[in-house]
Amino acid sequence: MDILPILSTLRRHKLTSWLLILEIALTCAIVCNAVFLIGQRLQRMDMPSGVAEHELLQIQVADVATPSNPYARLAEDLAVLRQVPGVLSVASSNQVPFGSSSSNGNVMLDPAQRERTLNAGTYFGENLVQTLGTRLVAGRDLQPDDFIDVETAMKALGTGDSKSLPHVTLITQTMAERLWPGQKPLGRTIYLTPIVGLRVVGVLDSLARANAYDAAKAQYTMVVPLRMGANKDQSYLIRTRPEDRAGVMAAALAALKKADPQRVVTTQRSFDEVRRKFFQDDRAMAGMLVGVIAALLIVTALGIVGLASFWVAQRRRTIGVRRALGATRRNILNYFQTENFLLATIGIALGMALAYAINLFLMLHYELPRLPAIYFPVGAIALWLIGQLAVLGPALRAAAVPPVVATRSV
Repeated sequence: MDILPILSTLRRHKLTSWLLILEIALTCAIVCNAVFLIGQRLQRMDMPSGVAEHELLQIQVADVATPSNPYARLAEDLAVLRQVPGVLSVASSNQVPFGSSSSNGNVMLDPAQRERTLNAGTYFGENLVQTLGTRLVAGRDLQPDDFIDVETAMKALGTGDSKSLPHVTLITQTMAERLWPGQKPLGRTIYLTPIVGLRVVGVLDSLARANAYDAAKAQYTMVVPLRMGANKDQSYLIRTRPEDRAGVMAAALAALKKADPQRVVTTQRSFDEVRRKFFQDDRAMAGMLVGVIAALLIVTALGIVGLASFWVAQRRRTIGVRRALGATRRNILNYFQTENFLLATIGIALGMALAYAINLFLMLHYELPRLPAIYFPVGAIALWLIGQLAVLGPALRAAAVPPVVATRSV
């Protein structure tokens, strides 16, 4: 089809044509970036924890009075929980993956190092590997004689007695690769302070840190053999079969209350709830962006329908003349579809440039990654299809205008 008549017609309707072009451009720019942001949120929500998520329960309790011997209380509670029917494994921990409370430490490769090499999440607690269900890919697990009471460690830090501090640790594969790229980490030493050196004795496949907001650093974690003792910040982690979780939770709470009726349960939840709560803002953001995309596409489609309908009504006599001169319904239909395609193409071209500019702004101020080039053609195809579908109704009405309209309009 010769597009010169179409361009000539559009030049006579510059204002309305440019309004539609700008609407398509704005929609293209926002939709491309919004879809990219949704993808980022979904990717973040799929972040691996490295634990047996559907088998874990978390319980936290607070004592009315501080136990005279928190370490003995911890051992008693763990023994009580192991006796609960359905319990496969029990551990104590200072934090859980994707939890709201975190413990972190700066890691160095040399005790004289001034700047940290990285910051890692530090897990404290016994029997964590088995209970969490994380996989040991190299080396060994922590042994009972590796553990130091936290009070002993604190005193040793104050006096500089390195012999009374932990000497070994477990780290994740991701952290090991970051510290020693392409090298075996077993037997190497990392430092938390100039006197706290920890020799790597085991490597974990995966273990996410609490407050894992930065996906690139979420797997920078380590397990340090510190025994914390019973306190309000300590969690009891219970591993059981997925179908037994509700029953085991009720029985575990009853057992702890029976051991000490005065204590208060502050947290009782499954790990599924931990993950759901941690990523609730990401789900809300993704849902909001989906709503924005839907609204923009609907408004754009309605704008195309409205403008095309207006032009059909305005050009009824011209259409009738063309029909009288031999133009077929197919010719009229193709005319309006081609006209819409040209407007959409100009709008999409401007929209891609605007999308790139918006992405540069987000990269500069919000540290988002660069918008992949694949989003541009995908966005263009989507808007072309929406444009063609939106103009189809008015175009069919235009094609249905009979030749006699040319004479009736004289």
